[in-house]
Amino acid sequence: MKQDFIDRVSREMAADFPSADLPPREALAQACRILAREGHESGLAGQVTALSDDKTWWTLQFGYGFDEATPERMVLVDGDLQPLSGGRPNPGVRFDVWIYRKRPDVKAIIHTHAPYASALAATGQPLKTIHMDSAMLYGTAHLADWPGVPVADDEGRIISGALGSAKTILLANHGLLAAGSSVEEATYLAVFFERAARMQLRAMASAAYKEVKPRLAEQARDFLLQPSIVRATFAYWSRSTSTEGSRPMAPADSSLR
Repeated sequence: MKQDFIDRVSREMAADFPSADLPPREALAQACRILAREGHESGLAGQVTALSDDKTWWTLQFGYGFDEATPERMVLVDGDLQPLSGGRPNPGVRFDVWIYRKRPDVKAIIHTHAPYASALAATGQPLKTIHMDSAMLYGTAHLADWPGVPVADDEGRIISGALGSAKTILLANHGLLAAGSSVEEATYLAVFFERAARMQLRAMASAAYKEVKPRLAEQARDFLLQPSIVRATFAYWSRSTSTEGSRPMAPADSSLR
């Protein structure tokens, strides 16, 4: 039976790719470099956070871009975004507070204005599952109306409410958000979100596309979100973006994206 093969593959991958147990600051720095390599916007329009404990979390110091991220440039903040260690955080991460309060399963959040996700957000269309490579995003939520610049509490209530129990959301006239059980998972979701938006826009340009059947999309999502697959993918991306890696990648050609 197919399920027997899936179970076997899952066991083997779990054994082959154990947890790296990276400290949050180090994992976030690697996540930022991956996002930069993938063409995600940074600065005010790009935010990453990861819980340190129940009351504090790490985020990139405001003023630095994703490509400049290091563990030392991560800031520890409290629930009111007051710095406890390091410089000042990006004020745009305030709505993360609301997500962490509502979702104890969420340990890391990534929000960016990536080019294709932003373009899709401008169409009023939700993200749809039209290919197996985007099936890990099946069930992505959609906030249909932009509530304004997210530096106050109202936007946090709206965005966290629209996210609900989903791991990802497309924010109208805004961008993408990925809420993961780890920094690795949030990064994995954010990267594939932007790739899925690019794919959908290209399919929309051809005037037609076919969605994956819900039952199959749900099965594929559960398979692709296995921690071993997430960890192995994150580790590969980390090696590819490291200046000390065995096979550093050249900057992406934006004309091919």
